[in-house]
Amino acid sequence: MIFDIKETPQGMYANVSGRLDTPAAVKAQQEIVPLLENANKTITLDCKDLEYISSSGLRLFLTIRKEASAKGGSIVIENINEDIKKVFMMTGFFNLFDIR
Repeated sequence: MIFDIKETPQGMYANVSGRLDTPAAVKAQQEIVPLLENANKTITLDCKDLEYISSSGLRLFLTIRKEASAKGGSIVIENINEDIKKVFMMTGFFNLFDIR
């Protein structure tokens, strides 16, 4: 599983794990439905177990961000490793998200 999603008193929490490459991103489209349905809340994406992210994975993050923006919610991304941080910096995603 790429997205392990739970509802918490603070909002929605998702542990993102493994490799978020193109095949995994296609599968994850269905997994993120609870996040999209609750995009009016704070969504925390914990990436401590995320090993790799491709452009398809980045597009998935953008989908969640777009829905949260439309519904008045917010997204927090936490615990990204150095390799993922570099990808976020190179693509400009570091400025699009609240990264902690």
